[in-house]
Amino acid sequence: MRGVRGAGGETIRAAVFDLDGTLANTLPPISKLLVKVASEQGCSVTARQAAAAIGKPPGPAFGRLLGRPEDDGRVQAAISRYRELFAYEVLCQGPQLLFPGVTAGLSALRAHGVELAVATSKTTRSAEALLDVMGIRDLVGPVIGQDMVRRGKPHPEMVLRAAGRLGVAAWQSAYVGDTVGDMRMAVTARMEPVAVTYGVGTFGELAAVAGTRMCSSFKDVVSVIAAARPRPGVAAVGAQQRRR
Repeated sequence: MRGVRGAGGETIRAAVFDLDGTLANTLPPISKLLVKVASEQGCSVTARQAAAAIGKPPGPAFGRLLGRPEDDGRVQAAISRYRELFAYEVLCQGPQLLFPGVTAGLSALRAHGVELAVATSKTTRSAEALLDVMGIRDLVGPVIGQDMVRRGKPHPEMVLRAAGRLGVAAWQSAYVGDTVGDMRMAVTARMEPVAVTYGVGTFGELAAVAGTRMCSSFKDVVSVIAAARPRPGVAAVGAQQRRR
């Protein structure tokens, strides 16, 4: 495996990506769908409130929007209705959901020997379907959804499983996402935290997470991963482990 070599000689060998707000511009249609489903459950939700729920697992998202416990009947009904309508309201837009430069950027990273995966709060089935309709499923390897782990974001279980499936150490990997939770998860997992500012999180919120590398476009993401190398302390640990 070649990977991308940084100026200091260390190599980022894998990149794990968030999906909504990072690879896919699903925020507008998902916000609209959340508002619609909440309304069907008798709850008035603003577009801003809906946007703030994106990126969270369905239970916490609808629990927050409806103001009810996750195991409440209305929350469970909302989740079922959301999943029922997702294909008609979101997936139908296909490749138009891709952020500019994603297909070319993923292809460039693969050409440089960087292993790719997706780790998302979506269910694996929903994530696979979205990647398929956008035409980029073949560009990424493992897809780790919320249903494949016991603890979701920001716990690092999801990204550590993705790195493990790729056969790459976490400290030689980057995680790319658009929320503060994504960046905290990356740091906890000892991955390189790479934030995109065109998703949910604001520049200030994302930059406040120590060590985060900021990107305003997917082209920037590719450049940052190409130039990045593991943080010195983490790299030193990895080097010691290799010598043992």
